Amino acid sequence: MRRPHLPARLPLDPYILALLATVGIAVLLPARGPAATLADGASTAAVALLFFLYGARLSTREALDGLRHWRLHLTVLACTFMLFPLLGLAARGQVPSLLTAPLYGGLLFLCLVPSTVQSSIAFTSIARGNVPAAICAGSFSSLAGIVVTPLLAALLLGGDAGGFSLGSLLKITLQLLLPFLLGQALRPRVGGFLVRHKQVLGHVDRGSILLVVYAAFSAGVVAGIWHRVSAAQLAALMLVEAVLLAAMLLATWYGAARLGFGRADRIAIQFAGSKKSLAAGLPMASVLFGAHAALAVLPLMLFHQMQLMVCAVIARRRAQDPAPELAADRVVDVSPAPGRPVPRAR
Repeated sequence: MRRPHLPARLPLDPYILALLATVGIAVLLPARGPAATLADGASTAAVALLFFLYGARLSTREALDGLRHWRLHLTVLACTFMLFPLLGLAARGQVPSLLTAPLYGGLLFLCLVPSTVQSSIAFTSIARGNVPAAICAGSFSSLAGIVVTPLLAALLLGGDAGGFSLGSLLKITLQLLLPFLLGQALRPRVGGFLVRHKQVLGHVDRGSILLVVYAAFSAGVVAGIWHRVSAAQLAALMLVEAVLLAAMLLATWYGAARLGFGRADRIAIQFAGSKKSLAAGLPMASVLFGAHAALAVLPLMLFHQMQLMVCAVIARRRAQDPAPELAADRVVDVSPAPGRPVPRAR
């Protein structure tokens, strides 16, 4: 029996280091007075730019072509926007024994944001899974999250996320949905430019999110939020998040098997259905939570790094499986007939 090989070095995302450095700058040099107004305005513009670029990059034709895997995509969406929120609601029992109410609000918010795209694709590819399905599943999740995440946040978080007021819905429409739709409309004109300058625009994406983080944590420092969070509370939060991630990884892997998906599709479902997008969650939190965004995004930042490290180990382990499916772009039912063993591929 072979021993599972762990990677020589667990991945510490350089972008997480940049985020932590930005938080450190916000703690030491928070924006105050006119500088805070300027930072808030720049953050608002950055969020609109991010969702414009999301809309301009999403190929409508590719998304429609991916609908033929509707069972897989519905499974991922159910994991992202149903199972995750249910587990988040179940974690309410850890308040106040392990989690404070503000940290629990952030934990519940991370359960509501859409799945990742880039890292889900990367880990699915490493594990020799269904990469086209991972691309479409991540894209569908991001698209649905623009509408579903704010609505779920308003429903489950209530006043902490602005509720169902006309003002909050108008803000969501202007900052998230309208730029996204504008990007989709202008994609035929700007799509080529985005492809040619993909690397440069990637820096724009990440720089915009760093600006959002700086504005959110500056407001939090000025409001004195760090006096309400101790090291023990952060450790308890990480413990709860570890249990949450483990539950989702097990549910997506074994649940997909019970639904009759083949190995390649189970890999795509596991990585797309168990992960949460930092890139989408941070700007959404800035819109939904305003001055309270710092505590709301802290659980998401911790969960993001945890999921990268754990999924890297799983992806490398899956890559060593002796019998990968060859037809990675089809849904394959490998459930055996009653009384018959599952045949091994040769």
